[in-house]
Amino acid sequence: MTTLIYLLIAYLLGSIPTGLWIGHSIYGKNLREFGSGNTGTTNTFRILGKKAGTVTLLVDLLKGTLATLLPIWFGGSWLSPIIIGFLAVLGHTFPVFAHFKGGKAVATSAGVILGFAPSFFLYLLVIFLTTLYLTSMISYASISVAICALVGIIIFPALGIILPSYDLVFSVVIGLMATVILLRHQDNMKRIKNKKENLVPFGLNLTKQAPKK
Repeated sequence: MTTLIYLLIAYLLGSIPTGLWIGHSIYGKNLREFGSGNTGTTNTFRILGKKAGTVTLLVDLLKGTLATLLPIWFGGSWLSPIIIGFLAVLGHTFPVFAHFKGGKAVATSAGVILGFAPSFFLYLLVIFLTTLYLTSMISYASISVAICALVGIIIFPALGIILPSYDLVFSVVIGLMATVILLRHQDNMKRIKNKKENLVPFGLNLTKQAPKK
């Protein structure tokens, strides 16, 4: 019963549509009607600004972290905390509070990893920030992180760094989260290929994207 409660709480935490609610309650805007139509961090930054985007990023990150830490803090679960955390990712992607139309799961997935494997989170954060600066694209950085996460769970245990040993459950959940992220970024991949992806206002834009104004 305790495990089921954790799973339910994790899903409901993930289902909180942070950007959507901030847009409605504070700015009087429905994020689905602007920009990419996505309710996640990137579109919130683009449409509502830095403050709203930062709050959305932090809340979406903490949703995953809290869901993962609850069974660690209070015990009583026969499931690995990272599995429970993954329910927050599913909630973020298919939120019950937003007609099951959610974000792309990057921030919440990062929060799960932060709660379960902080050193692996730091490795992915470095990849994300470096790629973001080089490409000026949040989407490219997110895709790169998903791929590097898959590479990391294979290489690091063999080298004995960051991840000291192979963990089947951890590897499977990382694989699932990476798959969700990659699937949710298919449209971005097409725009990147066509040199039309949206950019952040800094970085080197090495791939020479030229989005429509």
